[in-house]
Amino acid sequence: MMDDPWYKSTDSLTWALTRKKTDSDEPSKEKLNRVLTFFDLTALGTGSTLGCGVYVLAGAVAKSIAGPAVVLSFAIAAVVSAFSGLCYAEFAGRVPKAGSAYIYSYVAVGEFTAFVIGWNLLIEHLIGTASVAKAMSNYCDSLLGNPQRKYMTEYFPLHIGFLADYPDLASFVVIVVIALLVAWGVRESSFTNNIFTALNLITVCTVIITGFYKANYSNWSIPKSEIPPEANGGEGGFLPFGWVGVAAGAAKCFYGFIGFDSIATTGEETKNPKRDIPLAIVASLFLSTVAYCGVATVLTLMWPYYSQDPDAPLPALYENLDMPTIKIIVSGGAIFALCTSLLGAIFPLPRILYAMASDGLLFKFLSNINATTKTPLISTIICGVFAGSLAAVFNLEQLIDMASIGTLQAYTIVCICVLILRYTDNSPSIQDNTIKSKRITVFTWLNLSNAKVPNSDTQYVSRALIFIFSVCTFVFGISLASMESHLGNTRNVLMIINVISLLVLLITLFMLARLPMAVEDLSFKVPLVPIIPCLSIVLNVYLMMELEYKTWIRFIVWLICGLLIYLFYGIGHSLEGNKQKIMLNTIQIKPKLSS
Repeated sequence: MMDDPWYKSTDSLTWALTRKKTDSDEPSKEKLNRVLTFFDLTALGTGSTLGCGVYVLAGAVAKSIAGPAVVLSFAIAAVVSAFSGLCYAEFAGRVPKAGSAYIYSYVAVGEFTAFVIGWNLLIEHLIGTASVAKAMSNYCDSLLGNPQRKYMTEYFPLHIGFLADYPDLASFVVIVVIALLVAWGVRESSFTNNIFTALNLITVCTVIITGFYKANYSNWSIPKSEIPPEANGGEGGFLPFGWVGVAAGAAKCFYGFIGFDSIATTGEETKNPKRDIPLAIVASLFLSTVAYCGVATVLTLMWPYYSQDPDAPLPALYENLDMPTIKIIVSGGAIFALCTSLLGAIFPLPRILYAMASDGLLFKFLSNINATTKTPLISTIICGVFAGSLAAVFNLEQLIDMASIGTLQAYTIVCICVLILRYTDNSPSIQDNTIKSKRITVFTWLNLSNAKVPNSDTQYVSRALIFIFSVCTFVFGISLASMESHLGNTRNVLMIINVISLLVLLITLFMLARLPMAVEDLSFKVPLVPIIPCLSIVLNVYLMMELEYKTWIRFIVWLICGLLIYLFYGIGHSLEGNKQKIMLNTIQIKPKLSS
């Protein structure tokens, strides 16, 4: 059977899809400048995270989704994001290289999974960049009285159903300018980002201080009888839309925390990546959470939630309160903040392209480093033009819908990778051996022997349990998301599926907790493993299932394009594959020479 051509081709394809990247550093590839510090990384993460959420999202969620309880929505979203952030932080300490979740999954799972994640990260950051630029364009246009909207709608309308009403040239120009800034150099763009982030935090502090000065605590307990009939105010009080509204608001606020993973892409440009990257991820999430909850609190205390402006809540708020000076300060700070968020969104794009092209999975010219700026210049320009084009022709709502699924999938894979690595047998001779041993029994599955160190058997069991948990998580997520739109017998069946899948998840989690974990000296470790990674997987998958079918269609089309590139180019040009082929040929030649 081993001589059968079909068997050989299948075995070769399986090897190609599952080959892993080695940790060995190549001195010749050290071409990026190591100039970033802990302060730079924290500013990058905070700036890229603290953007639309403060200046646009808080008012929109408070107005019609959660009311004053938007504070709780942000807090819940922060906890969910923190779970993924902890997993990112551990991986950043393990693999200090550019590429974010791409390189992490390449090391832990295999090449095919890594390509899929890297490809999805590209669309996440492309759409993220376009959506921030679109939000900033709409924000500025609204402050100026919508001159661009009026002119372009009148003279250059787009009468195409799935595109915007008019081409947004302002957002295209802004993205190209920011891309040129990033292409100019890491040190220069980092310095600019630090200035913008400082202005952003000053603006947030101004909002919070003036907010408590002008706070009217009765706005958190407005009775339903005092809500105008034309307003969508729910039942009034602190929870006008109930806990359902809080949960729905948390799902929307979750996307306001997207951005901390941009820190993880700077491994090859950070002076001390193993120490600074995990600390910067945790610090940026903490600062963002305090800022979000603080602004959401004062926003709903200063003005009734049902009267908030969903597009530019803060300028409208200060105008209603007759505070023109503060309005100008906050409006200027908001524009700087959105610039920072835009810089943080576009910063990882060329780094991911550089990492994938350097590994041979994408076209080689994308990995070229400019001799003067020491940055991937060509990749940066291409990303800027492409993201700018998306921002120019799509609506903000369409862009936000398209951005979410790649992010959630990347978060899910990172959490799965943490579980895989924690239960891996690190013995050199057995590290990649996942073949089931004849000795595996119930004692092994439940670790009744109380083994303290992973071996090949416990590694096999752990990966089987992780696979079962992942499958059941998707079943649980699909059934839970579908229950909301079904009634009668269908709803009862879905509820039974929910209960069964939940029981399997809990049993699997218990069995994983019984297995021994690898003893490793890492700069940062996720606490409470396997609870935190598993809980993060469940929450991320549930949010993925809440996305509408159009988002899944766009995602599948993008994924198919990526798979075609990998099958017809990447799989044959992979540097890791070529390196392993050379090693294999060397091993086969040595016995012949000795004989």
